[in-house]
Amino acid sequence: MSQPAHVPVQASDRVRPSALLPSPPAWFLGRPADELDLEQPKGPRLGSPGPDLGYGLKLARRLQPKLVLTEGEHVEDVVAGCFACGARRASHFGRAPVIYDMQWGYTIWGYLGVRPDDAPKDLVTWRKPMFRGAAEHYWDQREIVDAVRVETLNLTPDQARERLGSWRELFIV
Repeated sequence: MSQPAHVPVQASDRVRPSALLPSPPAWFLGRPADELDLEQPKGPRLGSPGPDLGYGLKLARRLQPKLVLTEGEHVEDVVAGCFACGARRASHFGRAPVIYDMQWGYTIWGYLGVRPDDAPKDLVTWRKPMFRGAAEHYWDQREIVDAVRVETLNLTPDQARERLGSWRELFIV
């Protein structure tokens, strides 16, 4: 606030003029990190953005009592990895996750079954190191999601269950 002229002011209390900044230079599109397309970039480890993906985590936890895990597997790791797969499927279709996305995610990895013998033994052997620690490491979740083929995203949970016998066709092995 300015001072009236008749009030004595010390030199250190006077209002100083602000520094004028120069006008910014002309801006142009073409820097290395500028996006030239209006689409989300796609590729390994870039994720799959979609609407309301957080709700999918609630759906994934709802199926938790039905999961069949083998020795050495932890439910939190399985939920994190399969949720990420279900979220990718939902964003592939441009919508929020539904329960079928999470069923699909658990089914392709062989976790949604009646008995531990429902999943092929070589699938179980292959998935165990991938899911170990996935609940705590984002990059492990991305590795799990990126192992799923794009064509697999179009399957229903029942179709995925039927193809579980030839599971290598569902993944990039």
